[in-house]
Amino acid sequence: MNSSWTVIDNIATLVTNDPTVGDGTLGVLRDAAVVIGDGVVQWVGPCSAIPEGAAGDRHDAGGRAVLPGFVDSHSHMVFGGDRAEEFAARMTGSEYKAGGIRTTIAATRAASDAELSANMGRLVAEAAASGTTTVECKSGYGQTVVDERRSLDVAAGHTAETTLLAAHVTPPEYAGRVDDYVAMVVDEMIPACADGARWIDVFCEKGAFDVDQSRAVLQAGMAAGLTPRVHGNQLTYGAGVQLAVELGAASVDHVTYTTDADIEALAAGDTVATVLPGADFCTRNQYPNARGMIDAGVTVALAADCNPGTCYTTSIPFCIALAVRDMRMSPDEAVWAATAGGAASLRRTDIGALRVGMRADLTMLNAPSYLHLAYRPGVQLVGAVYKDGVLL
Repeated sequence: MNSSWTVIDNIATLVTNDPTVGDGTLGVLRDAAVVIGDGVVQWVGPCSAIPEGAAGDRHDAGGRAVLPGFVDSHSHMVFGGDRAEEFAARMTGSEYKAGGIRTTIAATRAASDAELSANMGRLVAEAAASGTTTVECKSGYGQTVVDERRSLDVAAGHTAETTLLAAHVTPPEYAGRVDDYVAMVVDEMIPACADGARWIDVFCEKGAFDVDQSRAVLQAGMAAGLTPRVHGNQLTYGAGVQLAVELGAASVDHVTYTTDADIEALAAGDTVATVLPGADFCTRNQYPNARGMIDAGVTVALAADCNPGTCYTTSIPFCIALAVRDMRMSPDEAVWAATAGGAASLRRTDIGALRVGMRADLTMLNAPSYLHLAYRPGVQLVGAVYKDGVLL
């Protein structure tokens, strides 16, 4: 063992997400320890078996719980302004005539790169304080070639998981000309932006882009080397889930309105279903059928969907509590979905679990068990966060 490594011991409950080393799907170890060094996990096991020579910097967990850092696989953190008054109007049923998402588009276009980056940095830090160590971030509030490209460049300053969501809605200057906007996205925006993103996304939904338009955008992105993701079935039943499975998308997100056929297709394919209960909470929408998807064998991820219009939260613990209370997920299922599930959604094999060789991204709770994430909703339980083995 290297004396410069870090030993975290006296862990009451350690979630490894590795059933081969601990109990259940979460691979839970009790009275446990973790040895980290060079940014990765070097050893996990019971305190009584810490290898000789692991005499590095010792961090006493004090009987608290440790779990993998949360993987937030769906966010919209590059934006200008906010829409608090719109939210208040929606909650009270009052008339509100501002422009909705177009308000954010205007504010984002008007903001400088420095302003956009500062806002995203604030949100990433806020998420980290709640235990999130990996975030995905989409563009989608610029909707010109220049503004989508700079949104991706801003996002890349804070995360490697950047997504081109050029087809979010049709911008005001293309009102009534959806096909023309799709053609511009395919012919101009994707070629100009593809090297700044890892993913291509589209809002396949009534009132946004239909299945043929969505397919055209995703296939153009795939031809440019991007991997597809889909916003699907958020507002009504539709073709988003089936399109995601057809194209082998890494994830289809929201999945609020799903049929039995949709769930069967997800179960038979490799596409992850990412549920976003914070958005449904903030819009008073129905919640996804997470119970039915899990029981059918679908891989489910849980993400925060931080955005200024319909879910302005970065708190994965809040979303875990919603998933358990309102979506009938067990605490174990919700924690797995927010860690290993998020990693699966991003097709990452180096995060979302704590086993030898994984990135040393850990969240320590001021509680003896991960169960407290749902048991004590609204309480700030995160006491310490390690990213790549470094205490934040």
